[in-house]
Amino acid sequence: MSRTSNRANGDVIQDFLSVADLLEEPQLARLYAYLVREAEATVQELMSELDLAQGTAYTYVNRLVDAGVIEATTDEQPRAYVARDIDLTVTAGDGVREYTITPVLIDAVARRTTDDDIDTYIDRHGIAGLATALTYTVDRERGEVTHRLMARELDISPLAAEIILQTLRPVVHEHFDIEEAGASIADIEGVDRDITGDDA
Repeated sequence: MSRTSNRANGDVIQDFLSVADLLEEPQLARLYAYLVREAEATVQELMSELDLAQGTAYTYVNRLVDAGVIEATTDEQPRAYVARDIDLTVTAGDGVREYTITPVLIDAVARRTTDDDIDTYIDRHGIAGLATALTYTVDRERGEVTHRLMARELDISPLAAEIILQTLRPVVHEHFDIEEAGASIADIEGVDRDITGDDA
């Protein structure tokens, strides 16, 4: 559902409103994120895996189909549904700040109902703040930034930075192929000489 400026304004606005529903309602985001991870699921599977009542599951699926963020893969029963890719960039009124809404952000928002750290971070810094924290988490996992740098640049405490970085780590690893930074014990196995013995 990547949209560019050559689209009619009504289509772009509808896309934004559809994605806004996902960001405002963590349960809808949770269903969407599940479909992104699993690639395809029936309503029965969604009910079972997400612990949803039948009526609720059908309501959520219908809302997401109507919003255009998921679609049925077949007309046969039981219908299977897939998530459509979302990549929507919004520029703030100042013309400087830009935010990109992706499945990764939607997945993080979906975890708000089950993770108090994400919920608290969104309450304090908003969805835009969470999107920024996700960017820092990716950079941290690549070994490019530290929690202290994030804290200084965002004017938050180092503890708050470390908490959200640790909390978002599983989200990032589910969506990005990131190699672990640093060496492990297995990497240096075989280096067993006594370092202090070299001085003699």
